[in-house]
Amino acid sequence: MGQKVHPYGFRLGVIRVPRSRWFAEGPQYRRQLIEDLHIREHIMDRHRNAGISDVFIERRADTITITIQTAKPGIIIGRGGRDVDKLRQEIEQIADGRIRVNVEETPQPDLNAQLMAENIAHELERRISPQRAMGQAIERAINMGAEGARCEISGRIRGAEIARTESMGPEGRVPLQTLRADVDYGFAEATTSYGPIGIKAWIYKGEILPPKEEKEPELQPEEERVLEGLSATADEVVVTSSAGDSEVPTEEALTDEEKSVASAEAEEPAVVMDTKAEAATLPAEQETVPEEMAAGESEAEAETTDIPTDSEGQEHSEENSDVDAETIETS
Repeated sequence: MGQKVHPYGFRLGVIRVPRSRWFAEGPQYRRQLIEDLHIREHIMDRHRNAGISDVFIERRADTITITIQTAKPGIIIGRGGRDVDKLRQEIEQIADGRIRVNVEETPQPDLNAQLMAENIAHELERRISPQRAMGQAIERAINMGAEGARCEISGRIRGAEIARTESMGPEGRVPLQTLRADVDYGFAEATTSYGPIGIKAWIYKGEILPPKEEKEPELQPEEERVLEGLSATADEVVVTSSAGDSEVPTEEALTDEEKSVASAEAEEPAVVMDTKAEAATLPAEQETVPEEMAAGESEAEAETTDIPTDSEGQEHSEENSDVDAETIETS
């Protein structure tokens, strides 16, 4: 199937868009289709050496817009745009309506299958070996980043009386039946003295995948209940102390006695802090304290010198005992 269907038409609507963009019905469709074929044929014949890779035609109302993709835009445009104007006038004789011509440069000509087939055709017309021409074209495509390429020529190769077909490749992969595969196809004819030779080329550039749609995962009923429970617990605020993870009860839960104890405990460290703060703010007064203490010690030593000795103390105690005995007798 892949050998019998055009690779471009096989992928229309999947990864390819039509080269002609317009809509018509009945006789108008037939007329516009023939006009498109004549326009493309005229452009390709008039600028055979310009390296034209593709021609897009778009019709809107009475205006026909033609976009030409070429590897050599300067040849089509000409000096001061004269060649483009002349080409536009020639196309106006083929099609009815206002004609607009746009010229665009083909990105990466070595990865374009149409230009690859045309290059091989030019080399065959210069009597270069078919195997060498096909090998060089495939090598250039692979070096430019293609994942696979293949070529095929058919006709009176090298002037043989019996026509035959020769092919080369595929080098790499060329999946012809994969719709998402970006396979570019080109066809050209080499006009030689012993007859025309047809050239086909396939270039595989990789796969074109649709963009991935990111969808939010749907929550199961169990997961929704878990999330609701987490949100409910998050609303309950627990007061914790800054020192650690121990919980501090609120004022409503405390009794009167506990409040008084807590207030007393809260006041004590405040007094200590105040004394320390006063001591820190009055360093000059602290320096006078040792002098006062020294004066106090000297007075205490003087008082100790007036204390009676042990013998005097005994005599004093005996006198007191005699006085007590006399008082008892009188009583």
